[in-house]
Amino acid sequence: MIDAIDRSILRLLKEDGRITATALAGKVGLTVAPCHRRLRDLEKSGVIRGYRADVDPAAVGLGFEAIVFVTLRQVDRPTMEIFENRVSDHPNIVEAQRLFGSPDYLLKVIAEDLPSYQRFYDSELTSLPGVERLTSTLVMKNLKANAGPPV
Repeated sequence: MIDAIDRSILRLLKEDGRITATALAGKVGLTVAPCHRRLRDLEKSGVIRGYRADVDPAAVGLGFEAIVFVTLRQVDRPTMEIFENRVSDHPNIVEAQRLFGSPDYLLKVIAEDLPSYQRFYDSELTSLPGVERLTSTLVMKNLKANAGPPV
């Protein structure tokens, strides 16, 4: 069970994933050993899924973003598995959710610019298995991204 100290550890890590164990321990009011043990337990239990750099897409030439709603022709297990595997394998699709109701999926796609997105749409998205309809919405501005769950 996650207690108040674990929640404090998670909040601090969300703000700074590179914080040292010593600094983390000091901020949550523990010595290093028990803090490190809690951190290890949070990792082993899957509460903390991993650590990674938060890369600005625009800084690496991928400043164009689109949200794509996907409706499949038929929603059966083989079609969904093939579709989901193809989506998972494509690096320009940075988020994907299966939805209840219609549409069936929501994809977040990044690209260099509108022409490169159009090429991606025409060559990759339209060739995904089982697709009946694709609807794109272009992202004007990100107000909040990668916030993670409140802890």
